[in-house]
Amino acid sequence: MDYIIKNGIIVNEGTMTKGDLFIHEGRLVQDATKLRKPQVFEAEGCYIIPGVIDTHVHFRDPGFPAKADFATESRAALAGGVTSVIDMPNTSPQTTSLAELEAKEEIARSRSAVNYAFMLGATNDNIDQLLAIDPLRYAAIKLFLGSSTGNMLVNNAERLDKLFSESHKLIVAHCEEECIIQANLRNYKMEFAGQEGETAALHPKIRSREACFVSTYKAVERARKYGTRLHIAHVSTATELSLFSNMPLQQKLITAEVTPNHLWFDDRDYAELGNRIKCNPAIKSNEDRLALWGGLFDGLLDTIATDHAPHTLAEKQQRYFDAPGGIPSIQHSLQMMVEGFFNPAATQRPDHDEVLHEWLPLLVYKMCHNPAEIFGIAERGYLRPGYWADLAILEPGEYTVTPQTLLYKCGWSPLEGQTLHTRLRHVFLNGMPAAQSTAMPLKFNK
Repeated sequence: MDYIIKNGIIVNEGTMTKGDLFIHEGRLVQDATKLRKPQVFEAEGCYIIPGVIDTHVHFRDPGFPAKADFATESRAALAGGVTSVIDMPNTSPQTTSLAELEAKEEIARSRSAVNYAFMLGATNDNIDQLLAIDPLRYAAIKLFLGSSTGNMLVNNAERLDKLFSESHKLIVAHCEEECIIQANLRNYKMEFAGQEGETAALHPKIRSREACFVSTYKAVERARKYGTRLHIAHVSTATELSLFSNMPLQQKLITAEVTPNHLWFDDRDYAELGNRIKCNPAIKSNEDRLALWGGLFDGLLDTIATDHAPHTLAEKQQRYFDAPGGIPSIQHSLQMMVEGFFNPAATQRPDHDEVLHEWLPLLVYKMCHNPAEIFGIAERGYLRPGYWADLAILEPGEYTVTPQTLLYKCGWSPLEGQTLHTRLRHVFLNGMPAAQSTAMPLKFNK
């Protein structure tokens, strides 16, 4: 089936142009001459952007069926305008070999509603095996330099040097200094365990600014020493920004990611939301949050990805020291970011269309173009002739997040009760409306 999307404001490669898009056999074409009996979608008053590429998700499949699976979480992603995801390796079993990668690919092939790829996880013991795998088979190497869900901590300096010096694949690093975290954890458990002060407000004190900066500094220095392509995941502090450059993306070997949650929440929100916003690295101060926004605007932070990480509500309702870290967020990540561009420090809401015209092109770079470039994703991330027609059509309009609107298997979100001011009118995946589409594995050109 062919399609025409008419009269929308097309947001692509830094421009906003009112016009039509033509889809033929799943791909974008320059004109309508190739189309056969196209179906027309009206987009008057709407913004058409490339489908979001979320390069950091935990769909918990295989191994954690009570929390999530590829079917539920991919449908939540698609509902939010996310058309491609890269899933993390800390599942059960962990994705640390080619055999485990192939098993996860089979799961996604049968269950996923969005295009998909996977990272392979580094361990202290598998570096040689990782380096031997064809780099076009997977998205990146995930390196945990701080322990998190499914503890895959890599702390052997010799093994790290081998990985950084020999890898031909992008390394994506979770950076928190483990010895600092463990020392803080011991101290705060001695002082607060079982006491009134044992709340999620301790989280940014335990997984502290210092822990993040020291680990990120070490990773960046190692990458500079060996000329390694390094992507720092979920930057959470103002101090880390000093380690990054705002040179053009094509000239960078070291890039950085921020999550909507670290741009939306700060430590004042622990009082109301508690463990619901406990994540690793921790959500920190309002000063850090505003600095991250500045880093996004200034080009120090290159991509926005969710680190979508669901846990059951029962797990989150445990005491602070027992509750796992992670937040479900992919269904509303695009809307959160559009909402956030209404100036995170503003006291008066500006005009919706003015803000969209000013910031939406930047948002498209951070959520669509740059992820495709950094991860070498072929034929996606742009609205270009010949590319797959993955796209989202946004329209102004109020939308309140309620449990009934959530598609996550865990059934909850820290955004419940929030009113957002942008809705998804349509999402296309591989040239088809979302309800009729079929997902594909992502292909890589580097």
